[in-house]
Amino acid sequence: MKSRRIIVACSVAVLLVTAAACYLHFWQRRPIGSGPAGPSISSAPFSKVWSQKRFILIGLGDSVTAGFGARRGYSYFDLLVTNSPQEFEDIRGKCLQVVLPHLEFTNLAISGSTSGEHIRHQLPRLPALDSNTVALVVMTTGGNDLIHNYGRTPPREEAMYGAAWEQVAPWFTNFEQRLDTMVGQIKARAPGGCHIFLANIFDPTDGMGDITRAGLPEWKDGLRILAAYNDIIRRCAQRHSFVYLVDMHQAFLGHGIHCTQFWSVHYDRKDPHYWYYINLEDPNERGYDALRRIFLLEMAKAAEQLR
Repeated sequence: MKSRRIIVACSVAVLLVTAAACYLHFWQRRPIGSGPAGPSISSAPFSKVWSQKRFILIGLGDSVTAGFGARRGYSYFDLLVTNSPQEFEDIRGKCLQVVLPHLEFTNLAISGSTSGEHIRHQLPRLPALDSNTVALVVMTTGGNDLIHNYGRTPPREEAMYGAAWEQVAPWFTNFEQRLDTMVGQIKARAPGGCHIFLANIFDPTDGMGDITRAGLPEWKDGLRILAAYNDIIRRCAQRHSFVYLVDMHQAFLGHGIHCTQFWSVHYDRKDPHYWYYINLEDPNERGYDALRRIFLLEMAKAAEQLR
């Protein structure tokens, strides 16, 4: 009888330890992984020069374009320009300096900035361009409109965390107008032509909306409002032939707080790892690698229009 109780106690202990280990792995652990992240890039588009024209790559927007959380040389903006000192073999030679030999660059993005601040503070700093220079603009905007102030203050326009669906309709209209204002002003400031690569907004909950698991307050309508903002960004790209949508949202699904959960609809068996920085709202360096790749893919598709 005593030995049976010992066996039962040991079995229960094993079950508890196993359950705890499973909980930690599938609900708390967020492994970053190593090596390349994101889609593979064909060598073909980078085997010849796209254009001999003068180009300037301009970064606009928030901390994602500013490269918060990445070492110098490892943000997506930096990696678009040139390969990193310790570049992955599969991406060597696949950067803008290879295909646009007369490329200049400047990054005006500011961490923590909102879409209204992009108009007020960044557009006035656009460099003066002549008719012989083509502007390539990469932009991330709108993300901080959604997450500020993390529920610490009542929701308002450009700081709408926790807002109810019923109160946000005028904020959607204003965001759409701000996007068109930005696009129009950039085009007007680039007499030699411009190509704007506009990213949408990612979702660190992997489509689940359970942001409380990341330590933030509950936001009942958060996913719905995020989807509406991304729809506005999509429509902006559709309205303007020189604006290209970069689908950051889709690319990052499966690499948020549910990255280890094999039963998730967005689970990535090839790379079940976390692509976000410790602050949840920016990529980590593997995330920036993936983001660089999806920007490059869109730019390669537009290469013929850059000639």
